[in-house]
Amino acid sequence: MTDRHGAEASPLGRTVSYRDTYAPELLFPIPRQLKRDELGLREDALPFVGADLWNAYELSWLNPRGKPVVALARFRVPAETPRLVESKSLKLYLNAFNQHVFADHEAVAATIAADLSAAAGGAVGVEVAPLSRRPQRAFGYPEGVCLDELDVAIDRYQPAPELLSAGGAEVAETLYSHLLKSNCLVTGQPDWGMVALRYRGPAIDRAGLLRYIVSFRGHNEFHEQCVERIFCDVLARCQPRELSVWARYTRRGGLDINPWRATSLALAADERMEVRQ
Repeated sequence: MTDRHGAEASPLGRTVSYRDTYAPELLFPIPRQLKRDELGLREDALPFVGADLWNAYELSWLNPRGKPVVALARFRVPAETPRLVESKSLKLYLNAFNQHVFADHEAVAATIAADLSAAAGGAVGVEVAPLSRRPQRAFGYPEGVCLDELDVAIDRYQPAPELLSAGGAEVAETLYSHLLKSNCLVTGQPDWGMVALRYRGPAIDRAGLLRYIVSFRGHNEFHEQCVERIFCDVLARCQPRELSVWARYTRRGGLDINPWRATSLALAADERMEVRQ
């Protein structure tokens, strides 16, 4: 019997006809709790706060005179919402705007916010920026220590939290790696990303952390679920007093997903784009 993950009936892995007129019913929500149960997390006692930050690069609609408008968009889905939105369904939903007439970009943002909030089960923040207004994007590397040049032997390619350890004097630091790779929960296609940890507590063993990050290389799970698994494993094994974990995944289908989980809202993620995005 296949484990339930909530995406069994989603558009992922299936040939789907594209629609070019507004169709909010295309959005496919997935209960977060199905995978959180694997981590022993209770819906009413989550050990983290945070959000999933989506960037959309393929958004277009028609103005009242029938002229196309193209824009960038950003969506912020709070981690406490009961549902995430499957990414292919979001792509199909956004493409359905292509031949729909909207008064202006504020109307587009309000429509998306209402639809995503209904799908996620909580208020989703939406920003829409027409390219005619010349929106800018900030790129950068985390202000911390990159682990990728550590000379370590690796032979584990499924999540291995036992590789994590910490000890000694308390430190406050940021560690990051570009070697994160996981696979789509349904299709098995590779997902590439950068993951960063900002923490205060006993010093985390850097070699063990890098080996742990690479252990996701053969793991099938959605972006949001991988980050929650990393957060919970580091919290349990290394026992930091403060912890923030965020990932910046490369885009697929005109979307990139960037989950962030932390012990406090004060530990906000660095929202600069990763160089591969």
